[in-house]
Amino acid sequence: MKLPRRKFLHLAAGAAALPAVSRVAWAQSYPSRPVRLIVGFPPGGVGDISSRLMGQWLSDRLGQPFVIENRPGAASNIATEAVVKAPPDGYTLLHVSTTNAINATLYDKLNFRRDIAPVAGIIRVPLVIGSGQDGLRVHRLCPGQSGQD
Repeated sequence: MKLPRRKFLHLAAGAAALPAVSRVAWAQSYPSRPVRLIVGFPPGGVGDISSRLMGQWLSDRLGQPFVIENRPGAASNIATEAVVKAPPDGYTLLHVSTTNAINATLYDKLNFRRDIAPVAGIIRVPLVIGSGQDGLRVHRLCPGQSGQD
């Protein structure tokens, strides 16, 4: 394959300029300061424990502390509103659970319906809700057993 001289010069000039341009476009490393992880439940629960474990894991790998802050109340709406009002710089995170999804359908006047975006999933929890005349039934998962067994 024969490469025309003009195309060769363009490629050579681009290759020579690449190191200079890449220095200008370096991104700031994340995180460069402590990160707050807000949990909408009291200490000692599943949300708190899983957030503390994940915060420790992230601190070890990223070299910055992840501070777990519990803000219980209003079915985790207080914590969610605190995160929405924080600066959108990625240094305030929210531990979201199924409660947040239920709140979006239950409450009509939330100030933060579309103001947060998911970052990553850390835990999966099955949720089974059913009702029968004699209480909770889980016969679909375990045939022959009711919630009273």
